[in-house]
Amino acid sequence: MEAQLINCQQCSSGSLVPLSDFGSHGAPIQYKAWVCTNPDCGFNIKIRNGDVYLNEPIHSGSHQASRVRQ
Repeated sequence: MEAQLINCQQCSSGSLVPLSDFGSHGAPIQYKAWVCTNPDCGFNIKIRNGDVYLNEPIHSGSHQASRVRQ
């Protein structure tokens, strides 16, 4: 059974997809953010330290240093 995505209420053309991350001690955090798939929309909702943030700037992450130790 495939999960159905939620329609973005801001643009009505994209879907909200859940994103997960890892905490500062490496523990997985599921559904830390939801982001619209429509790049022209940019709607997002994020949870950080128990606070909810709406429509923060979205960065590609390509400027981040790799976390892989060599």
